[in-house]
Amino acid sequence: MTWLLVSPMLVVAAAGLLRWRRPAWYWLSFGITFAVLRVLVRYGSVMDACGLTVPAPRWRLALARLTHQRVPGPRAPRIQRVRITRTGLVLRLKLRPGQDAFDVAASCDRLRHSFAMYGVTSRELRSGVVELRMTGYDVLKRVQMPTKVDIRPMRVPVALREDGAVHYRDYRAVPHALTLGATESGKSVYQRNLVAALAPQRVALVGIDCKQGVELFPLARRFSALADNPDTAAELLDALVSHMQDVYQLIRAEQRITSAVPDAEIAADIWDLPPDLRPVPVVVLVDEVAELALFASKEEEKRRDRIITALARLAQLGRAAGIYLEICGQRFGSELGKGITMLRAQLTGRTAHRVNDESSANMAFGDIAPDAVLATIQIPTDTPGVAVAGDSSGGWARIRAPHTSLRQAVNICNRYAFLAPDLPALAPFRPVLGSPARVQTPAAESTPAIA
Repeated sequence: MTWLLVSPMLVVAAAGLLRWRRPAWYWLSFGITFAVLRVLVRYGSVMDACGLTVPAPRWRLALARLTHQRVPGPRAPRIQRVRITRTGLVLRLKLRPGQDAFDVAASCDRLRHSFAMYGVTSRELRSGVVELRMTGYDVLKRVQMPTKVDIRPMRVPVALREDGAVHYRDYRAVPHALTLGATESGKSVYQRNLVAALAPQRVALVGIDCKQGVELFPLARRFSALADNPDTAAELLDALVSHMQDVYQLIRAEQRITSAVPDAEIAADIWDLPPDLRPVPVVVLVDEVAELALFASKEEEKRRDRIITALARLAQLGRAAGIYLEICGQRFGSELGKGITMLRAQLTGRTAHRVNDESSANMAFGDIAPDAVLATIQIPTDTPGVAVAGDSSGGWARIRAPHTSLRQAVNICNRYAFLAPDLPALAPFRPVLGSPARVQTPAAESTPAIA
């Protein structure tokens, strides 16, 4: 009899400990069962309370009156499928006639409270079918990427979304992107994850790091070109523009459009070329764009206009040539000078980490997703790496990249250093791999000795 009393107490204690220390383990061992029971038992009443039901059809009401049966009540959306994931539940709902997917999206917060889940999001799969993704715990508190991810050419996983799904950076769908965030907000870790994910792929990495290269030069073995000051950056961007023009000449030479050529074989970008002729795609990472746009003299202003013009040309024309931009900065507004807003308009992908003011969030989402502005300024300071990701379609989601140390990113880049292609146009900017020259250490402030 003692064991009959002690065993349930041990199970409850173990469940409480897991929920506190390992929420993912608690969900997989206990939480799934409780969540499925709550959803199935409460489903009808919760949908009715949230206004997600419709009256029974008239023919059913008439049939009930004729047969003197009980009048059928309101009907909720029909559950087509319940899928269990490692972070929550996924419900596929078939909407009733007269219901709209917007009504379900507007009720997500009430559904979260009613089903006792951590988060609920919805998306419309097709007309009349809505998917509800429920998370059982805070997946962004301790990011654990799944072991199996859908990796394709120029499509890499970089973070985890708040609904438990993987956030991918797909360059062929979203060619250029802007990443904003204040100091210590997690931009560097996000950039390291991006470089580490791209390292195993057939792609040329080009870096511009005007902080004397302290962020990108440790990863130099995987880069085909690097610049650590604005003067070198201007020359590097001009070389990229020249490379882009050479790629377009190659595409023109291989088109040979005649009446006998099928539509599918007509080349309009590098991905339409045969694999043996296809140039290697290029990803350009700019660590701090403000250092390229600021100037203090007439000569620096000319250099600044040259840099911004080259970036704008790459953003407008580089996609078909396989050149993609990743621009990072703390702010990206009109105060950086002419041409900045035109460049920002070409950056489809937007990622904003914690910012210091609302205007910085408006720079990222004010023109595409106003709702994301409020979510951005609410990111707390004690959660570095949490960001809001969106695109020009207006959709957005909270994400967080897994913590990748600089040592881990360096090891990955060194492992795949043999994949760094040699591009003739960028040969003068290829990083020199060797021991850096020793510089004089700044004198430390000394404290006078006390006699």
